[in-house]
Amino acid sequence: MASSAAGLRDRTTPLRERQRIVRSRNRFWRPEEIAGAASTKKHLLADLVAEGDLRRVRRGLYWRGTKSPLGMSPPPTDALVRELAPGPGVGPAGLYAANLLHLSTQVPRRAEIAVPTRAPEGVGSVKFAARPARTGRVKAGLNPTEVALLEILESWERAVEVPPAEAWTRLRDLLVSGQARADRVARASQTEPGQVRARLRRLLRFADRPDLAEKVPEPDERTTAEAIRALRDVS
Repeated sequence: MASSAAGLRDRTTPLRERQRIVRSRNRFWRPEEIAGAASTKKHLLADLVAEGDLRRVRRGLYWRGTKSPLGMSPPPTDALVRELAPGPGVGPAGLYAANLLHLSTQVPRRAEIAVPTRAPEGVGSVKFAARPARTGRVKAGLNPTEVALLEILESWERAVEVPPAEAWTRLRDLLVSGQARADRVARASQTEPGQVRARLRRLLRFADRPDLAEKVPEPDERTTAEAIRALRDVS
């Protein structure tokens, strides 16, 4: 009787887990979240992928979104970023940041995401850029918009496409509106490169926050001169 019961459990568990996965929507699945023996889970996941009910994102990570005639839809970029790089201090970088902040019309093929740690392996439409030394972003609890602002201050020359004065005003408006919290950005600046700090000090003054500008460590004169040279056409 015991062996028969065990056999029944072995047959019902994969069926129950299959139904649980298929009923879900817009979420990731990992093998450790599924009941059953390792070999059974492996076969179940492979079958669901083959049937178009799951999408394999990478080893050990699967996505259940919306099924179409072409298969399972891919995970949205923001969901993928939250799954692979959770926590504060994570946000857009490079051309991706410029596009999201309306500073460029270029749409990069892959979303570039800056992480304040060792960069995870890129997946699909997302690639990661490591910023392990910029621990201030984590301590200040920066949101993605605030990270994007700092990244743009660093990549200004190669990422900004709109007229400099217009771009500078848009960054100022992020601070004034609170979309980017000026106090948090100033706090995070402690571990930012000198070029970023020089430009942030000027931007905070432009946003009528000279008090916060003074809290941003001032880089050496040469770094400041080089950083500000790119801003000669802005206020």
